[in-house]
Amino acid sequence: MLEISNNNELPPIPGKRYFSIGEVSELCEVKPHVLRYWEQEFPHLEPQKRKGNRRYYQREDVIMIRQIRSLLYEKGYTITGARQKLAGTDKEHTGCDPKLLKQLRLDLEEVLHILET
Repeated sequence: MLEISNNNELPPIPGKRYFSIGEVSELCEVKPHVLRYWEQEFPHLEPQKRKGNRRYYQREDVIMIRQIRSLLYEKGYTITGARQKLAGTDKEHTGCDPKLLKQLRLDLEEVLHILET
């Protein structure tokens, strides 16, 4: 989902297991308060919390944050739209039913025939 062109703009993700909120903020170019807000809005984004309620993000979390960032900042999605896109329930039109198209064509031909007479 994350486009290659977006990866070139952001710093590479180091080969670590856990990242602090400050590190993720730098890697994704998003302020920490935005990351905390996104945790509330995107149910799949759930970093581990340890002593003192410190957040530790894993590599998958960083990739998801980059996807969210891309959807919101580059593609113009709303929070709700981005949430649906990530959940796979977005209502993008992917194609038409061939039977429906055939019936529509027959109906239009019938209307055209009526108009010609």
